[in-house]
Amino acid sequence: MKRRELIEKIAASIDAKDGKAFSEFITEDGIFRYANSEPVKGRENIKNYVNEFFKFVKSGKHKIIRLWDHGDTIIWEGEVLYTRHDDKSMNFYFVNIFNMEGDMIREYLIHIDNNALFAE
Repeated sequence: MKRRELIEKIAASIDAKDGKAFSEFITEDGIFRYANSEPVKGRENIKNYVNEFFKFVKSGKHKIIRLWDHGDTIIWEGEVLYTRHDDKSMNFYFVNIFNMEGDMIREYLIHIDNNALFAE
């Protein structure tokens, strides 16, 4: 699978709020870190973590701004439009770093400041 196609499928799984599909891009013993949160290890734990996050938002729509492919590392600069349960929508820019193991993500690191999403 081409790297852009991989990122598009990851974005689609997030926008569908499908933690199982999302976690299947990550190695069985992979690591996931969202912003300043503690890292989560293991596919099942990652699935559960993202499913809990999905409960906080009504919807999300991710865009690819730019991708860099450096073999065993992919960098995704993007933008996400989150809609909260009160129907307020907010844009956030982010950078995701994927440390790869073949075609699977070994380490998924999200760099984002979305504190406003959780503010009143």
